[in-house]
Amino acid sequence: MISITFDATWWVVAIFVVDLIIRITAIIVVPRNRRPTAAMAWLLAIYFIPFIGVLLFLLIGNPRLPRKLRRKQAAINEYLHDTSDSLDFGTLRPDAPHWFTALVGMNRNLGAMPLAGDNDARIIHDYQESFDAMAEAIGRAERYVHVEFYILQSDAATEGFFRALEQAAARGVVVRVLLDHWANRGKPFYKQTLRRLDAMGARWHLLLPVQPLKGKYQRPDLRNHRKLLVIDGDLAYMGSQNVTDSTYNLPKNIRRGLHWVDLMVRVQGPVVASINAVFLSDWYSETDEILTEEIDIASVQSGPGDLDCQIVPSGPGFDFQNNLKLFLGLLLAAEKKIIIVSPYFVPDEALLLAITTACQKGVHVELFVSEEGDQAMVYHAQRSYYEALLRAGVKIWMYRRPYILHSKSLTIDDDVAVIGSSNMDMRSFGLNLEISMLVRGDEFVRDLRAVEDMYRDLSRELTMEEWRTQPLRSTVLDNLARLTSALQ
Repeated sequence: MISITFDATWWVVAIFVVDLIIRITAIIVVPRNRRPTAAMAWLLAIYFIPFIGVLLFLLIGNPRLPRKLRRKQAAINEYLHDTSDSLDFGTLRPDAPHWFTALVGMNRNLGAMPLAGDNDARIIHDYQESFDAMAEAIGRAERYVHVEFYILQSDAATEGFFRALEQAAARGVVVRVLLDHWANRGKPFYKQTLRRLDAMGARWHLLLPVQPLKGKYQRPDLRNHRKLLVIDGDLAYMGSQNVTDSTYNLPKNIRRGLHWVDLMVRVQGPVVASINAVFLSDWYSETDEILTEEIDIASVQSGPGDLDCQIVPSGPGFDFQNNLKLFLGLLLAAEKKIIIVSPYFVPDEALLLAITTACQKGVHVELFVSEEGDQAMVYHAQRSYYEALLRAGVKIWMYRRPYILHSKSLTIDDDVAVIGSSNMDMRSFGLNLEISMLVRGDEFVRDLRAVEDMYRDLSRELTMEEWRTQPLRSTVLDNLARLTSALQ
């Protein structure tokens, strides 16, 4: 019998050499074209847990869409830009401040649609009312209905919405549906929803599917977080609300009594073509089908209102973080008042600096968040910024439990606002595909301020005195979550 022995010294040397190679390679590879905070977080993970850190980096370290999808996004962006460049998008409101005009130009350069005038935008803040309004609008569809939602579930709350889709399809209206794959798979009513779409004859596709056996794969935590509905190119809805019950039908939410609070906007006017263009670009990305006959940019019609609106899509398919740059531009331009509503508020250094600088200029700044957290890591990462915000003079309002304030909006002074699907967090800036609408018009801001007043009445203010009583364990969790939030 032959005995084979191994010198443990060689194992130690081998492990040391491999570990050293990993660390040196990480320093070269990780920081490349990555924000310093994200690079530092990845390096810490790799240095402290080398093998697990490397595995995670290989799995989720690339925040960009696959090259094929990026090429598609670039192609559709170029087509839409060239098609819309010389078109008349309604009459714009006079006397726009210089900074607003420059901001609109920046958005356009980054991939946004043109600023459009003569629009109407009506806010719907009641959860069920938005479903009823969308169902009624679908009931009047004559040509097509385009549905794109991060989460789409056929349940008791959304029955009217789905019944309207079925009736539309039955009378010959083309129903196209997009829903995020990872956000819906394994959720309640997922398979029932797909069967119902099949039964009605809807043309549906999953967004960003992670199906390696079907040759479809990208970073698994990339999400298409957009929420929009377009009817015949004449009417659109967009905002923060998913098509699902306010509990999301999740047992853990039902046990805790959690309900989501959201905002949707009913839009008419030339900007509807821009919202539809976002849907069409996502449809093309997943299907390779260019719906040329339904790119309604060249046949825009004035709406019943007088709002100037610009649609700003963002996400890993773009070269820059369009939504972050939009928010930064507005925060730095504010002269009197900033009110932020963001359920998941995890700013990067630039955004935090812009907010604190606004306070130091004498601008009144308020932030609305939820008292209750539905995602532990984000909840604690968000809390880690409260002290800096309070010290700067930001008034923090915590929407009382058991409700999750899921609305996303930003109002600047008296006549500019943003509303859409984008949170002010690193995920929304770097990993999610989002849609935001920039609005100029004091009448819209007044309506949005009325909603903010309602939120304020249903919230409590977080004070520095209360914050100083936080237990040590909460501080530790907050700081750890803050570090991991930069892993992009």
